Amino acid sequence: MKFIYDKLEARNPTLYAWLVLGLLFLIYISSFVDRQIVAVLGTAIRDNLGLSNTQIGILYGPAFSLIYAICGIFMGWFADQFSRKRIILTGLLIWSLMTVASGFASSFVFLVTARFFVGVSQSALSPAVYSLLADYFPPEKRARVFSFYASGIFVGVGLSFLIGGSVAEAYDWREAMKTVGWPGVLLAVIGFLLIREPKRRSGKSERTVPKFFEVLKFIFQKKAVQYHLAGFSLLALSGYTILAFIGNVFNDTFASPSLISQYGWFMFATGVGVNISGWLADKLALKYGAEKRFVMGIIAALGGLPFYYFGLMAESVITAFILIGIGNVIASSYNGVAAALIQYFVKSDMRGMAGAVYLFVISIVGFGIGPPVTGWLIDHMFTDLYGPSKALLLVFTVCGILATFSFLKAMQFYQKDAED
Repeated sequence: MKFIYDKLEARNPTLYAWLVLGLLFLIYISSFVDRQIVAVLGTAIRDNLGLSNTQIGILYGPAFSLIYAICGIFMGWFADQFSRKRIILTGLLIWSLMTVASGFASSFVFLVTARFFVGVSQSALSPAVYSLLADYFPPEKRARVFSFYASGIFVGVGLSFLIGGSVAEAYDWREAMKTVGWPGVLLAVIGFLLIREPKRRSGKSERTVPKFFEVLKFIFQKKAVQYHLAGFSLLALSGYTILAFIGNVFNDTFASPSLISQYGWFMFATGVGVNISGWLADKLALKYGAEKRFVMGIIAALGGLPFYYFGLMAESVITAFILIGIGNVIASSYNGVAAALIQYFVKSDMRGMAGAVYLFVISIVGFGIGPPVTGWLIDHMFTDLYGPSKALLLVFTVCGILATFSFLKAMQFYQKDAED
């Protein structure tokens, strides 16, 4: 195995780095296909197993996100000390098999248990990847590289809608679970053959092992980081909520369940938007100052709101489909920039932990709060035909305004808190 990646890297180190990035991109796609599939199949699972919208929200959110977030902090610390390659690929193998196992579920408890293991194993991925990419690529390319990786979120979500939704329509939700789980096993085999564990840029012989809680204190004491996490976690709350309940909008409000799978095409467009956002962030930083990368967060926070409003409250299902999709593309464009920005506030031996902290917060707030709260609003407060739309609009508006305030404050503290 060592011969394979050594030979590739010797011929063209830059090309090899992008090749590894491409494989990590595919692995990230796999993670979001398997993560999102519960929301895509939510109404089918709900009706088959006799669940409530609140239970679907819990299944999509806390059942995954709480353990994902908690374990992610420790996985980030492990990524700063041990083989990131092994951490990534072991997690990939486990979550793929757990997704396949979900296809055999006969109860809410079974699905919650499977989602628990998916959460544990997926928590190993991105902290290790962020650290790995920071060693494969120079800092000036970081927003673009991280945005390319982050765009895998939306390719994965898109494939989850298109493949998972189509298989569910042709067969059932159980077959859809099994279908999307198996490709991850193949990716794990390719990863073991291709990925090399690079030398850390700080130089391994010079590194000391920072204490776990000292690193957390170092990260959280910075005002810019606090506002960064507040703002982007609010955007994550909106993003995961629309993905959790877009099926309710098309199925319950517009009686057009066939559009659920077709919504995946907008996820591909969102992946393109994430890459454009990363490119623009680096351009803004070069011309106007590094703190201006946060401008892309403000665009995401406010730019999608008009499209969401007119789409969610539309009378025509086609109008709703198009406008909601455009709103989602704009509102989710921040993902790569957010992951890259936090890396500028930490030292080189804290990259994994920084990524883990970011993922911890957006998971607790985004996955853990957004879907169950919105599910409760739909079940108990907004119970008319447009109930799902009204609940979503309330969440999006509050989050967009608060996130914008957070990014403006983060820019004020950037120069003081950024690491050289």
